[in-house]
Amino acid sequence: MPANPFDLSGRVALITGGNKGLGKAMARGLAEAGADIVIASRHDAELKTALAEILAGTGRKGAYFVADVSERDDVKKLARDALAKMGRIDILVNNAGMNAPQAIDEIADETWDRVVEVNLNSAMALTRALVPQMKERKWGRVVHISSVMSLVSKEKRNVYSATKAALNGMTMASALDLGPFNITVNCIAPGPFLTDMPMSVLSAAEQKVFADRTALGRWAQPSELAGPILLLCSDAGSYITGQVLVVDGGYTAR
Repeated sequence: MPANPFDLSGRVALITGGNKGLGKAMARGLAEAGADIVIASRHDAELKTALAEILAGTGRKGAYFVADVSERDDVKKLARDALAKMGRIDILVNNAGMNAPQAIDEIADETWDRVVEVNLNSAMALTRALVPQMKERKWGRVVHISSVMSLVSKEKRNVYSATKAALNGMTMASALDLGPFNITVNCIAPGPFLTDMPMSVLSAAEQKVFADRTALGRWAQPSELAGPILLLCSDAGSYITGQVLVVDGGYTAR
């Protein structure tokens, strides 16, 4: 074990959906620990600003790429471009996601297909593209961002809960595939975090219900996910694999 097991100097991390919210907060935490950073999303202008803020004062290098992870060709191109630019990807954080609440008897096929592509299929495709070079070096970290909605649910979360639960299952299988190559695969299942996604689909009353259900009585700040992601992406978490780390302020304990 190194003197500082949380040190990521010399590592390169790719975070999808890294332009805002949880993705940006996790990218900042990894940069502060010494990693060079690649972020990707659909929004060019947001990416440029976000990368500058992520790297500010860290002395780290970085790059960003515009990619729509609902398009399989974009996912493949992102993997190629990131490797060409940075030379390696040691850490992959599959954070990009979306939610489109619909009751089970109201789900539109196009909604179901798009959410599955963004939340689940893109994580599979990007992991598949990037683990071969991790296997060559016998070191890698893959973290999928799941949700407490993979363990519990609420009305109209059919496709969201289905995709996040599928990520948990894929994590366990992938951990077994990749363990012999010293690559760990885990999920983080966040609870109520103050980001654009939940704020855009929850009413004020629903937001209060989520806060009241937690043991801590509040929503989390995105920066509170920096510690958990650093644990799973560093040597400090070298014996943690195939797990779902719930970071929910006690939401699922009630």
